[in-house]
Amino acid sequence: MPSSKPAKATTGRTDWAALRAMSEDEIERIAAEDEDNPATDEAHWAEATVGLPPGKTSIHASFDRDVVDFFKRGGRGYQTRMNAVLRRYMEAQQAKKA
Repeated sequence: MPSSKPAKATTGRTDWAALRAMSEDEIERIAAEDEDNPATDEAHWAEATVGLPPGKTSIHASFDRDVVDFFKRGGRGYQTRMNAVLRRYMEAQQAKKA
């Protein structure tokens, strides 16, 4: 059932004005120094493939509060991370049966 509350606008943490003021070289340097940004080059992408994720099904599910809180602490995309954990579990179980 749709909520009667209006949707809240989300604001990101990106300083777009500062980003637009940077040169391409400066952006590349910052990205190269970022330890969370894996170093990639042409060889890294040589065997990359493009794939579409499987279709999503919306369900109602109940989870333990501490489990949901754990994933929410990781920020936006917590449901996607929860799905990824469930997918790995599913794949591991399927591999055992194969």
